[in-house]
Amino acid sequence: MITIPITLRRLAALGIATAMLSSAQSALAWGHQAHAAIDTAAIAELPADGPVFLRDYAAYVALSATVPDSWRTNSEPFSKAEEDPNHGWFRERFAFLKHVPRSRYAFVLAVYREHERLARSDPDAARHMNVRGTGLLAYAVMEQYGHLVVDMRQVRAARAANDDDLARAMEQNCAATIVRLGHYIGDGSQPLHDTINSDGWIGADPAGYTRDPTIHARFESKYVKAIGLTPRDVAEHMAPVDHQHDDLFDAVLAFLDRSGDLMEEVYRLDKRDAFADPTDADARRLVYERTGAGASMLRDVMARAWLESARAQDNDHADLLGPSNPAYDPATGTAPAPMDPR
Repeated sequence: MITIPITLRRLAALGIATAMLSSAQSALAWGHQAHAAIDTAAIAELPADGPVFLRDYAAYVALSATVPDSWRTNSEPFSKAEEDPNHGWFRERFAFLKHVPRSRYAFVLAVYREHERLARSDPDAARHMNVRGTGLLAYAVMEQYGHLVVDMRQVRAARAANDDDLARAMEQNCAATIVRLGHYIGDGSQPLHDTINSDGWIGADPAGYTRDPTIHARFESKYVKAIGLTPRDVAEHMAPVDHQHDDLFDAVLAFLDRSGDLMEEVYRLDKRDAFADPTDADARRLVYERTGAGASMLRDVMARAWLESARAQDNDHADLLGPSNPAYDPATGTAPAPMDPR
């Protein structure tokens, strides 16, 4: 494999960024241009104590940024059924939960039990009470994070063994995992991926918002292309490094909530045709703020995974999620993931 050492500065200087991002086919979710810009900025802005080797794979990650969307086509129904829920977090639909479970399977069962309850009293609502109606994005992020920690641990082990070829292969595994992780975090930063109003307003509409499903593409793809979003634009709107969250799952939920809170702003801007005007300051600000938030989260998660991979692997609990755990749930066959002890 040929790898290309590439940084945000070199992308801009060589004029590669625009050509690279616009040449890829637009897909679902932000569109390729924004996803690639988020990934590129996040990798370029990694802190010195982070996995800076990933800069060698920035072009690969950016060019692959929307591969997870390609797994959602009707021609591959098994893949589509598994992948679709990973791209949304429609929190209004699971508002019945007092706490979001720390387990994908516990969440799925809770949603199904609510589906059964609604089927007796509100069949129409029950039709939407399922994992495609709620999304599973928070779990997709956490699962890919766990994969990345393991991948990075293997990079460290190969380096310690002075096996350069193996280390390079393990680095490639990290880059492949970041394609998925970056895509899900990028989706989560887009407000319309965190609401049931993802593709047009649903239900009562006193403000007169559009029910046109193309609002999604108008915002995340057409407008992003119209303003020529670049990795530099994203980097200029990133937050300071913060990769020491007390508990990552809680941080992911807060990140998704913040994005979902901005959903109505997308509709307000659309109502006054802001996405038809590339010079509209408020529409630009929303794109910059949201892509900057996505890149900041991805950068911090990558850096956190690198630090976590340096800690000793937990082999003290032979069956951490099994029947010996007091929190074991026989309905899922696992215990919920524990809180981060930090």
